[in-house]
Amino acid sequence: PRDGEVLRMARSALKIRPPPPARTRVTRAFAAPQGNRASDSGPANPRAALRTPYHRSTTAIRGAKAPPGIPRDLAARARVQAKHLMKQRGSATVSAAGNGGFPASKGKVLISVSDKSGIVELAKGLSAQGYEIVSTGGSAKVLEDANVPVSHVETLTQFPEMLDGRVKTLHPAVHGGILARRDLKNHMDAMNNHSFGLIDIVICNLYPFRATVTSSHKVPFQDAIENIDIGGPTMIRAAAKNHQHVLVVVDPADYPTVLDSANADGLSSSTSQDDLRRRLAWKAFQHVSTYDSNVAEWLWENGAGDGGAPPERTIPMKKVQSLRYGENPHQGAAFYVDQSLREAGAGGIALSKQHHGKEMSFNNFLDADAAYSCVCDFDEAACVVVKHTNPCGVATTADGKGNAGLIEAYRASVRADPVSAFGGIVAFNRPVTEELAREIREFRSPTDGETRMFYEIVIAPGFTDEGLQTLKGKSKTLRILETQPHDAKAQSFRQVGGGYLNQDSDYLTPEDIEFSVVSEKQPTDGQLKDLKFAWTCVKHVKSNAITLAKDGKLLGMGSGQPNRVKSVEIAMEKAGDEIEGSVLASDAFFPFAWNDAVEKACKAGVAAIVHPGGSIRDKDAVECCNKYGVVLLTTGVRHFRH
Repeated sequence: PRDGEVLRMARSALKIRPPPPARTRVTRAFAAPQGNRASDSGPANPRAALRTPYHRSTTAIRGAKAPPGIPRDLAARARVQAKHLMKQRGSATVSAAGNGGFPASKGKVLISVSDKSGIVELAKGLSAQGYEIVSTGGSAKVLEDANVPVSHVETLTQFPEMLDGRVKTLHPAVHGGILARRDLKNHMDAMNNHSFGLIDIVICNLYPFRATVTSSHKVPFQDAIENIDIGGPTMIRAAAKNHQHVLVVVDPADYPTVLDSANADGLSSSTSQDDLRRRLAWKAFQHVSTYDSNVAEWLWENGAGDGGAPPERTIPMKKVQSLRYGENPHQGAAFYVDQSLREAGAGGIALSKQHHGKEMSFNNFLDADAAYSCVCDFDEAACVVVKHTNPCGVATTADGKGNAGLIEAYRASVRADPVSAFGGIVAFNRPVTEELAREIREFRSPTDGETRMFYEIVIAPGFTDEGLQTLKGKSKTLRILETQPHDAKAQSFRQVGGGYLNQDSDYLTPEDIEFSVVSEKQPTDGQLKDLKFAWTCVKHVKSNAITLAKDGKLLGMGSGQPNRVKSVEIAMEKAGDEIEGSVLASDAFFPFAWNDAVEKACKAGVAAIVHPGGSIRDKDAVECCNKYGVVLLTTGVRHFRH
């Protein structure tokens, strides 16, 4: 505290202000300023003098006496410190009310940041422009180590930090200085009566709560609690509320703008400055809102919740980019990353790295997500081609076959429906090598054997350097994305008019499901493998959904039809002559069998069928399959997709 008083007294000597009125009883060597005070009245006692900004002429510095009650050693040390600060600030003098000396303070800046990137440069810039810097704990140390003139916040509060740092800035001297309206006389009178100065800029960001609770190791409950910031959000909200008079800065990205604005006109009231103040105030409230939502989410998952959905929730989102348009050119659009704790480290399209190509569009994000979600459901090396969020081509291969197997899976995926694949999205669940990239670049459409296949996006968990360079040569516009699989058990949200639907993701795979044979005929090992493959595919097709597959390849699919019979017919049409001996998967039960979807499939040559079961007419489906010698399995799990 004594060191703080020394620095406070020394810095005060550099401020030049008109002398106080004759009626004011203030020692001549430590006159109170008008600019940072609510009125011209001086402090009534020595300790109050230490709580206010002072001003001194260069002559007074040399012969100043401390106010009564201030130890002489402090005054002497203050004079030494003042000379040091004068040297730092240069020798230029200005005239203020006829007195020569250093420029008066433009205002007071309070700095308390967890993320200290860029703070030294900002503080130096503001100090050089005449702003007085006040800071807390670690922030003050960083500034002091960088030789930035700085006072500790204790010089404002005249109260030490306490409760292991829990209480530092929660004090009327701080919050009065932030919240006081300069245009209200009663506010200014109150500030003067308590000898509090005004704070003009608050630079603050918060304890790293999100980083703490999402770290790779389990954080003890109390450690997480101690990372819940209290003073920071309080200062930020106060400054944002009073943004017409106080500038609040929470994002280091805004430091250059703030410094430029301060340099231009001292952050005076103007249309441009008002816009800046309001924008930064919005950002401040959003910053605190995101922080609070993370804390609430963590508490719900750590003892406050009952295991179900919380009665209230906030989903914090951060805009990644503005999009050219939405699904259609007349629709505005933007892309956001979910900053909920549950999404930390969960992977997915939102966190993908784009290596090449045009800017992603609204529909690109939807299609890429659909393709990658599907391909990541397979354990074996796989390729998926998607068009309008539906997989039109899917194939798997044994990992032991290496590049040759994955190349064949790619070819089989395109051949499943080459017309739909043209202009589609291609996804892999293994890294793309040079050989695979060359095949993607050069492969001709099976429809004519000449036209190079065109794709909007190629997405994979990785690319070799050679593979990436080869793939870039396919097209300047081809979007190449690299990302990790999204956590299969993440929550899912969908918007409806005026609200949101929340559900667990449909994360079940064949390994999680019991396939029960209900027909007389038993499946071969190959058929059972194909049935599981088809079942995985149908999960990613829009309902009513039907898939036909054989030998680890999708032959045809029917999607989005109001009735299941039509979806079966479309799938069989796409499969063509390859339908003989294939297997069929349905995302939901068959309500009818005879002269309906089941019998049509049996007559067409389908060898095995899998569906959830659960219809009151399940027996009809069993009898129909027995009649035609077709295998029938049920799963007890439905895969509706709307």
